[in-house]
Amino acid sequence: MSQLDDLYRRVIMDHYKTPRNHGKFDEDVVTVDLNNPTCGDRISLQLKVEDGIVQDARYTGEGCSISMSSASMMTEAVKGKGIQEALDFADRFSLMMKGETVDFDDYEDIEALSGVSKFPARIKCASLAWNALRKGIDAEA
Repeated sequence: MSQLDDLYRRVIMDHYKTPRNHGKFDEDVVTVDLNNPTCGDRISLQLKVEDGIVQDARYTGEGCSISMSSASMMTEAVKGKGIQEALDFADRFSLMMKGETVDFDDYEDIEALSGVSKFPARIKCASLAWNALRKGIDAEA
């Protein structure tokens, strides 16, 4: 295993074991529930959007380390971003899952999931939270 692979594995496990933004909002917010029937991963994403800005994002759910760490990374990346910028993140993530080299200077942890593109069955795991983000933004619009 290369040093980069080891670093990426540690980043993924850090987000899995110490998730960021895990939990629920008490107030009324956009909520999207998705699941991956192939493996059983499920997520409930909540977005607090005001004036076209993702003010906050939280999630709950169950799944593999890839699915849950991706949700943690995604919620960190989109907080404080405009809706279009959040969708740009989702688009770049999709390109990365297709094996393309994508730069996430604004939140490099996401790049730790780049190796998932080599495992087609796991792409759905990594993409679950991002698909929920797109649905949540669509619901808000």
